[in-house]
Amino acid sequence: MNKKLIKRYTTLGILFFLPVLFLLMLFPAKHHYNPLDVVHENILDLNNFTSEDNKDVELKDHITVLGFLGTNPMNNAIAASNLKELVYDKFKGFKKFQIVLLLPNGTQDEVNLLKKEIKSYEDLKYWHFVYGTESDIKAVFNSLKSRSPLQDDLSTHDVYIVDKDLKQRGRLDDRTDGEKEKKKPAYPLYAYNCIEVAEIKNKMSADDLRVLFQEYREKRKGNFDSSTRRANDLKQTNEQ
Repeated sequence: MNKKLIKRYTTLGILFFLPVLFLLMLFPAKHHYNPLDVVHENILDLNNFTSEDNKDVELKDHITVLGFLGTNPMNNAIAASNLKELVYDKFKGFKKFQIVLLLPNGTQDEVNLLKKEIKSYEDLKYWHFVYGTESDIKAVFNSLKSRSPLQDDLSTHDVYIVDKDLKQRGRLDDRTDGEKEKKKPAYPLYAYNCIEVAEIKNKMSADDLRVLFQEYREKRKGNFDSSTRRANDLKQTNEQ
C-alpha cells in the first residue's frame, strides 16, 4: 500500500479514536462525584415573614443563598452589591435558585434605596427582600450553623447556602491543599463573607454552588448516590 495512504489512514484513526478514548476515561469518573457537605439540618423556613409583593417566599424546595441585612440595610450596600455581581448575576435563572435577604419590619424605605444601588437595569426576579420581627429573624439565624453571632442591628456580612430540604450546605473541611499536606487540623466553612471577594467568588460561586447544582442534576438523572458523601463524612470525622 502506498506510504501516503498508510500515513493518512493512521492519522484518521488517531483522530477518531482519541476522542472516544477520552470519553471512556471520563465515563467512570461520574461515579466518584462528591456533593457539597451538609453542615447542619432543620433550618427554619420563612412562615412568619412577608415579602414586598405579599407573595410567599419559602426556603423549602429551593436552592437559597440566605442573608441578613439588619435595621440599616444601606450600611451593607457593599456586601449586597458583591452578592449580586458575583453570585446572583451568575446563577439567576437556574431552576429553583433564589437569594433571600431577611430584614426587620419598617426597613422598606431604606431597602428601596438599596435596590437603586444594586439593581441597575436588571430584573431582580430571583432576589427577595422579606420582612419579619426581631424574634423571627433571630430564630432563623439561630437555626443555622454560624461562625460569628448576629450583630445587634440584626445584620451579618455572612450568607448561607440552604438546599431544597432545608439543610445548610458548606464545607466540613476547608483546609487548603498545603494545610492538608502539613496535616493541620480540619476546620469547617459554614458561611461566606460577602465583603471578602475571594471567598464569595472563588469558594461560593466558582465551587460550592456549582457543585450543589451538579448534585441536583445528578439526582434528576438518577445517578446520585449519597453513600459517597456519607463515607467521606465518616472518614473526615475519624481523622479529626
